[in-house]
Amino acid sequence: MRTRDADKEKLVKQKAIEMLVQDGFQGFSMNKLAKAADISVATLYIYYKDKDDLIKKIGADIGKEFMSMTLKDFSADMHFAEGLKKQWENRSAFALKYPKEVACYEIIRHSAHGEYVAETSWKGFRDVMGEFCAKAIKNKELISVPTDVFWSVAYGPLYTLLRFHDEGKSIGGRTFKFSKKIMDEAFELVLKALTPKKNK
Repeated sequence: MRTRDADKEKLVKQKAIEMLVQDGFQGFSMNKLAKAADISVATLYIYYKDKDDLIKKIGADIGKEFMSMTLKDFSADMHFAEGLKKQWENRSAFALKYPKEVACYEIIRHSAHGEYVAETSWKGFRDVMGEFCAKAIKNKELISVPTDVFWSVAYGPLYTLLRFHDEGKSIGGRTFKFSKKIMDEAFELVLKALTPKKNK
């Protein structure tokens, strides 16, 4: 029985991410991946049962890495402003350091494998964020809004700025580069929108 090679497995994952981002699901196949990684197709099946298994595992791995970095130095006991700012810092750091992985994760998350990937990678994260938001509402640091609304307001602006950065341009085709100054300006607006009026 052939054994797993950690370096080959890492290379396969890297090439798969690159191919999925560049060619999407339509242009992706195990044969093409094997050729890109300079290994035999048979070797791929040491690591993955089939193409769907490969895609699901890669999506879950990226998701777990992202959630782990998102929670770095973060605690549900933080004051709302401090905790949300840490989330922004961690999320932007991951997106800027691993743009291909983020793009690949989004492709997989919006596919038939999305539910599996979300359930696998978001497990502990949901609990921590739920506790964080509940505590902030109780302490009157955060207004009570539906989860979807909170998510859109709390993180939508950040991801829009990161998308502008990835594309190199913003509205009207103007050159754009993400910076701490821009992030801080957007964050202050988000904080105002989510903070109860009497605490402003």
